[in-house]
Amino acid sequence: MTLDELRPGWRTDFILHREGALVLERDDCIAVRTPANPDFYWGNFLLLPRPPADGELAHWLARFDTEITALQPASGHVALGVNGPPHAAGLPAWEAAGFELIETAVIEQRPGELRPPPRPPLGEVLVRPLDLALETEAVIALQLADAHGFEPAGYERHRRAQMQRYAAMARRGTALWFGAWCDGVLAADCGLMRDGTAPGATGRFQHVSTHPAWRRRGLCSALVHEVTRFGFAQWRLANVVMCADPADVALAIYERLGYRRIDSEWALQRRALRDRADPAGAEAGESGAGAP
Repeated sequence: MTLDELRPGWRTDFILHREGALVLERDDCIAVRTPANPDFYWGNFLLLPRPPADGELAHWLARFDTEITALQPASGHVALGVNGPPHAAGLPAWEAAGFELIETAVIEQRPGELRPPPRPPLGEVLVRPLDLALETEAVIALQLADAHGFEPAGYERHRRAQMQRYAAMARRGTALWFGAWCDGVLAADCGLMRDGTAPGATGRFQHVSTHPAWRRRGLCSALVHEVTRFGFAQWRLANVVMCADPADVALAIYERLGYRRIDSEWALQRRALRDRADPAGAEAGESGAGAP
């Protein structure tokens, strides 16, 4: 399997993996490993060309151990992406082993399609690029306000390692981190990265989040609108891609701004024991661990 075969969502994921990740094209998969951030599930994973069969559980557990866990035991999770449509027959053996199936909507926008937010945000809002050399702690504090059910110390390590990567990309001109300040408080944030610095590159959103205390005030809509506008006006992007949970209300927010669905992707994930709500083996939660 090669990088040239990737669908739009996975392909734009690899903009990030160029920074600090080891990417190996194997005959049966693509192996991605990020030694500096073993807690990042989707920076330490295997990408399969087709859905696994229900009877292949042991095989792919062994492949993941060979490519990821044996080389960095701190990665206690198992994450397998699939570069194709979901398995119609279901995967009962995987579910019984504690895996969850994660479906993602891949949406896109092109120049001239951006629509204004349907309503103005509540409060005085300023959206601007952040200086990660000076403002990383404010970003980390915002992101830790919702750890998505992950063990707090590990989630903080993951987010700090991620922000170091984005800061390195910002110095090279391939990423920026944005914040939405509402009434003087950093209330929402996200990243925008691109696959090159020349006009006509593809942009990809990263980790759109709003502090729980500031939700339902129109901040997400204002943030995504302004960052999309920046990508087209300042970076002269040919298109901007986002990935979103199809069951989350945020998807409707993005669609009202002019984004449209172009694909879907899915993955199988089993959280590390420390990240499960029930350490005795409860099923993993909804969010992809350490999602970008």
